Amino acid sequence: MSPSTITLLFLLFAVIMFVLEKIPLGVTSMIVCIGLVVTGVLDVKTAFAGFIDSNVILFVAMFIVGGALFETGMANKIGGIVTKFAKTEKMLIIAIMVIVGLMSGILSNTGTAAVLIPVVIGIAAKSGYKRSRLLMPLVFAAAMGGNLSLIGAPGNLIAQSALSEIGLKFGFFEYAVVGMPILIVGIIFYATIGYRLLPSQDDGAFDTTKNFDNVPKWKQWLSLIILVFTLLAMIFEDKIGIKLCISGGIGALLLILTGVISEKDALKSIDLKTIFLFGGTLSLASALQETGAGEVIANKVIGALGANPSPYILTLVVFLLCCIMTNFMSNTATTALMVPICLSIAQGMGADPRAVLMACVIGGSCAYATPIGMPANTMVVGAGGYKFMDYVKAGFPLIIIATVVSMIILPIAFPFFP
Repeated sequence: MSPSTITLLFLLFAVIMFVLEKIPLGVTSMIVCIGLVVTGVLDVKTAFAGFIDSNVILFVAMFIVGGALFETGMANKIGGIVTKFAKTEKMLIIAIMVIVGLMSGILSNTGTAAVLIPVVIGIAAKSGYKRSRLLMPLVFAAAMGGNLSLIGAPGNLIAQSALSEIGLKFGFFEYAVVGMPILIVGIIFYATIGYRLLPSQDDGAFDTTKNFDNVPKWKQWLSLIILVFTLLAMIFEDKIGIKLCISGGIGALLLILTGVISEKDALKSIDLKTIFLFGGTLSLASALQETGAGEVIANKVIGALGANPSPYILTLVVFLLCCIMTNFMSNTATTALMVPICLSIAQGMGADPRAVLMACVIGGSCAYATPIGMPANTMVVGAGGYKFMDYVKAGFPLIIIATVVSMIILPIAFPFFP
């Protein structure tokens, strides 16, 4: 059996087990990770590289930064201020999605989610609303916001790099032509119809009834100050030359060294389920790339369209294919895989490739339907108490919305034969 076939079988196994959830998500991820080594598809180093991935390091760091915010009571204090202005759960959802969406347009969407997750949990604690109903809109808004600018998500720059080789480019805010309408419609959706689809789980990750009266004020304020400086370091990542995960790591270390959070509480705040789920599943993403299994899927689907497909049909198929793949691979890997394929087909047709590449990038960001589609989704699994199907129920309609909005705007904003 070829490595690509074995990889596709493991992908099928992972999907079935994630949906049924007969065994924990993290255990399924580790079965896949170890299985790919046992079958010889990946070597040990490649299979376990996910556990030292920069996103996993960022997770660990931000769990500690967030933990300090909870343990000192500052998260609850911030929550109390916010809830004075947003009186209802729907108003909170709208406020969170607007803030996160706009921030993700100019920052890393993963970094934005990482910084604001503890704040939103504090808001939930103070307002009395379930955090499971606030965290999912947060991560969805982070993904949508990544499509507002050239630097919002890594996939945006991959498409830009490919275009620059043929003398074309996207403007800095040109992704927002499609991304902003999706964000607006997405926010309206979750404030109305989609509101009913948000999961309502029991809150168990953090103690919200704790009395923080005995916590020294300096600890509370220092936890907030370090969070703010961590955020600023993430905003100016390119200027200062320090990666997100390192900024997060510095913040976490400072909190422990200054005694704001004890080593015991810092370790306790790390959600290992998230680490095993994300680290283990990255091995599957690596296998899909290394064995060519992902490319086989892409070529089969696009090849079925024939030699001269309609540009509109091609764009729709590319969009949907990227949507599906990005929910099981990273959006960066999906875009990196699909961009050269889409570019060559568009050029072969004599069409402007920007419409197809825009569909590829936007579709590649629609990782709403699984907890492994993007790092932010994985970060809230433990805090929100989510199951796999919670993402499917709440996130799949957003994929439909993104598809409809994109298919209306793309042919108008980026004509195939200008």
